[in-house]
Amino acid sequence: MNPTVYVETSVVSYLTARPSRDVVVAAYQEVTRDWWRGARDRFVLYASALVVSESRTGDPEAARARLGILGTLPLLDARGPAVELTEKLLDQGAVPRGAAEDAAHIAIAAANGVDYLVTWNFRHIANATMRSRIEDVCRQSGFGPPVICTPSELVETRHGRDADRPDHR
Repeated sequence: MNPTVYVETSVVSYLTARPSRDVVVAAYQEVTRDWWRGARDRFVLYASALVVSESRTGDPEAARARLGILGTLPLLDARGPAVELTEKLLDQGAVPRGAAEDAAHIAIAAANGVDYLVTWNFRHIANATMRSRIEDVCRQSGFGPPVICTPSELVETRHGRDADRPDHR
Protein backbone atom coordinates (compact mmCIF):
# COMPACT_ATOMS: atom_id res chain seq x y z
CA MET A 1 0.00 0.00 0.00
CA ASN A 2 1.18 3.52 -0.74
CA PRO A 3 2.18 5.86 2.11
CA THR A 4 -0.54 8.17 3.41
CA VAL A 5 -0.42 11.97 3.23
CA TYR A 6 -2.50 14.61 5.00
CA VAL A 7 -2.76 17.60 2.65
CA GLU A 8 -2.86 20.80 4.73
CA THR A 9 -4.68 23.92 3.50
CA SER A 10 -1.59 25.83 2.33
CA VAL A 11 -0.82 23.10 -0.22
CA VAL A 12 -4.32 23.24 -1.70
CA SER A 13 -4.06 27.03 -1.79
CA TYR A 14 -0.75 27.02 -3.68
CA LEU A 15 -2.05 24.30 -6.00
CA THR A 16 -5.10 26.27 -7.11
CA ALA A 17 -3.97 29.90 -6.83
CA ARG A 18 -3.42 32.23 -9.76
CA PRO A 19 0.30 32.52 -10.58
CA SER A 20 1.98 34.89 -8.15
CA ARG A 21 4.36 37.71 -9.06
CA ASP A 22 6.28 37.02 -5.85
CA VAL A 23 9.18 34.82 -6.95
CA VAL A 24 9.17 32.69 -3.77
CA VAL A 25 5.41 32.11 -3.82
CA ALA A 26 5.57 31.35 -7.56
CA ALA A 27 8.26 28.75 -6.88
CA TYR A 28 6.13 27.14 -4.15
CA GLN A 29 3.18 27.08 -6.54
CA GLU A 30 5.23 25.37 -9.25
CA VAL A 31 6.71 22.81 -6.85
CA THR A 32 3.23 22.09 -5.50
CA ARG A 33 1.80 21.57 -8.99
CA ASP A 34 4.71 19.29 -9.95
CA TRP A 35 4.28 17.27 -6.77
CA TRP A 36 0.50 17.04 -7.19
CA ARG A 37 0.80 15.61 -10.73
CA GLY A 38 2.43 12.45 -9.39
CA ALA A 39 1.10 12.38 -5.84
CA ARG A 40 -1.98 10.25 -6.49
CA ASP A 41 0.16 7.52 -8.06
CA ARG A 42 2.56 7.41 -5.11
CA PHE A 43 0.45 8.30 -2.06
CA VAL A 44 -3.00 7.92 -0.55
CA LEU A 45 -4.06 11.54 -0.03
CA TYR A 46 -6.36 12.81 2.72
CA ALA A 47 -7.70 16.13 3.98
CA SER A 48 -10.02 17.02 6.85
CA ALA A 49 -13.13 19.06 7.55
CA LEU A 50 -10.76 21.73 8.91
CA VAL A 51 -8.99 21.97 5.55
CA VAL A 52 -12.39 22.24 3.84
CA SER A 53 -13.51 24.95 6.27
CA GLU A 54 -10.33 26.98 5.82
CA SER A 55 -10.55 26.56 2.04
CA ARG A 56 -14.04 28.07 1.94
CA THR A 57 -12.74 31.50 2.98
CA GLY A 58 -11.48 34.29 0.76
CA ASP A 59 -12.16 34.97 -2.89
CA PRO A 60 -15.21 32.93 -4.01
CA GLU A 61 -13.58 31.82 -7.28
CA ALA A 62 -10.42 30.69 -5.49
CA ALA A 63 -12.51 28.95 -2.83
CA ARG A 64 -14.40 27.03 -5.55
CA ALA A 65 -11.09 25.85 -7.03
CA ARG A 66 -9.81 24.73 -3.61
CA LEU A 67 -13.07 22.96 -2.78
CA GLY A 68 -13.02 21.25 -6.18
CA ILE A 69 -9.67 19.67 -5.35
CA LEU A 70 -10.79 18.77 -1.84
CA GLY A 71 -13.94 17.12 -3.17
CA THR A 72 -11.70 14.37 -4.55
CA LEU A 73 -10.03 13.58 -1.21
CA PRO A 74 -11.40 11.50 1.66
CA LEU A 75 -11.63 13.34 4.97
CA LEU A 76 -9.96 12.11 8.14
CA ASP A 77 -11.76 11.92 11.48
CA ALA A 78 -11.13 15.11 13.47
CA ARG A 79 -13.08 14.06 16.58
CA GLY A 80 -12.15 12.33 19.83
CA PRO A 81 -8.44 11.51 19.88
CA ALA A 82 -7.62 14.33 17.42
CA VAL A 83 -9.33 16.89 19.67
CA GLU A 84 -7.55 15.55 22.74
CA LEU A 85 -4.16 15.63 21.00
CA THR A 86 -4.81 19.17 19.78
CA GLU A 87 -5.32 20.27 23.39
CA LYS A 88 -2.16 18.50 24.52
CA LEU A 89 -0.11 20.15 21.75
CA LEU A 90 -1.42 23.53 22.92
CA ASP A 91 -1.26 22.87 26.67
CA GLN A 92 2.31 21.58 26.50
CA GLY A 93 3.50 24.48 24.35
CA ALA A 94 4.39 22.42 21.30
CA VAL A 95 2.22 24.81 19.27
CA PRO A 96 1.24 28.30 20.49
CA ARG A 97 -2.31 28.60 21.79
CA GLY A 98 -3.04 31.25 19.14
CA ALA A 99 -2.34 28.67 16.43
CA ALA A 100 -4.97 26.13 17.47
CA GLU A 101 -5.89 25.30 13.86
CA ASP A 102 -2.26 24.44 13.11
CA ALA A 103 -2.17 22.17 16.17
CA ALA A 104 -5.39 20.56 14.95
CA HIS A 105 -3.87 19.76 11.54
CA ILE A 106 -0.97 18.00 13.24
CA ALA A 107 -3.27 16.19 15.65
CA ILE A 108 -5.65 15.01 12.92
CA ALA A 109 -2.76 13.54 10.94
CA ALA A 110 -1.19 11.89 14.00
CA ALA A 111 -4.45 10.55 15.47
CA ASN A 112 -5.31 8.96 12.13
CA GLY A 113 -1.88 7.35 11.70
CA VAL A 114 -0.97 9.28 8.57
CA ASP A 115 2.64 8.90 7.38
CA TYR A 116 3.18 12.48 6.13
CA LEU A 117 1.69 15.91 6.73
CA VAL A 118 2.48 18.07 3.70
CA THR A 119 2.37 21.85 4.22
CA TRP A 120 3.86 25.21 3.31
CA ASN A 121 3.12 26.55 6.80
CA PHE A 122 6.59 27.21 8.23
CA ARG A 123 5.37 29.28 11.15
CA HIS A 124 3.80 26.59 13.34
CA ILE A 125 3.79 23.31 11.42
CA ALA A 126 6.92 22.76 9.29
CA ASN A 127 9.07 24.57 11.81
CA ALA A 128 12.35 22.89 12.73
CA THR A 129 12.51 24.57 16.15
CA MET A 130 9.10 23.18 17.09
CA ARG A 131 9.34 19.76 15.45
CA SER A 132 10.94 17.78 18.29
CA ARG A 133 8.40 19.08 20.85
CA ILE A 134 5.51 18.27 18.49
CA GLU A 135 6.88 14.76 17.99
CA ASP A 136 7.40 14.28 21.74
CA VAL A 137 3.82 15.28 22.58
CA CYS A 138 2.45 12.97 19.88
CA ARG A 139 4.50 10.03 21.16
CA GLN A 140 3.65 10.72 24.82
CA SER A 141 0.01 10.64 23.77
CA GLY A 142 0.40 7.26 22.10
CA PHE A 143 0.59 8.42 18.47
CA GLY A 144 3.37 8.15 15.97
CA PRO A 145 3.95 11.66 14.64
CA PRO A 146 3.61 12.20 10.91
CA VAL A 147 6.67 13.33 9.00
CA ILE A 148 6.00 17.04 8.54
CA CYS A 149 7.35 18.27 5.23
CA THR A 150 6.80 20.45 2.19
CA PRO A 151 5.88 19.11 -1.25
CA SER A 152 9.49 19.68 -2.35
CA GLU A 153 10.66 17.34 0.42
CA LEU A 154 8.19 14.67 -0.61
CA VAL A 155 9.45 14.26 -4.15
CA GLU A 156 11.01 10.94 -5.05
CA THR A 157 14.35 11.04 -6.77
CA ARG A 158 16.33 8.32 -8.45
CA HIS A 159 19.13 6.87 -6.38
CA GLY A 160 22.17 4.83 -7.26
CA ARG A 161 25.21 5.19 -9.42
CA ASP A 162 23.28 6.28 -12.52
CA ALA A 163 21.08 8.82 -10.75
CA ASP A 164 22.90 11.85 -12.16
CA ARG A 165 23.11 10.54 -15.71
CA PRO A 166 20.35 10.74 -18.27
CA ASP A 167 18.75 7.50 -19.35
CA HIS A 168 20.35 5.97 -22.43
CA ARG A 169 18.78 3.28 -24.53
